[in-house]
Amino acid sequence: MNALHIKNTVLAVLAAAGSAIAQALGGWDVALKVLICFMALDYATGWLVAAIWHKSGKSKTGALSSDAGFKGLAKKCVMLALVWMGALLDQATSSDFARDAVCMFFIANEGLSILENTAVMGIPYPAFIKNMLDAIRQASDQGKQNTEAHT
Repeated sequence: MNALHIKNTVLAVLAAAGSAIAQALGGWDVALKVLICFMALDYATGWLVAAIWHKSGKSKTGALSSDAGFKGLAKKCVMLALVWMGALLDQATSSDFARDAVCMFFIANEGLSILENTAVMGIPYPAFIKNMLDAIRQASDQGKQNTEAHT
């Protein structure tokens, strides 16, 4: 086997695994894309707060901590497990509500955490973004449809 064949095999396996995971999470739609992006942004901004500003609330010194980083990644994995649970509930009830509500709840939580991190960095943000995220979190926590969050 040459290097190109090995590379193509590895890429094919990764693509198949990614596709299977996305399918298990209810499909690669806008809600899942936004959630994954917000999770990555939250992790990155949290890392910056610890690495540069040394003001992380996740460690004793406020600086980077491998333990805090691992716990953060573990929490994000559990969030995705809850999205999976929502997708399974939707399959069991022939609906598309539970998974979307779980996604919206975590999108709001991750978004609010990103705003908290940017505030620690001294970066201002428009108040309407926080208000919008608060409304989404409250609506999804109360079990309302996504469209009801904007009314």
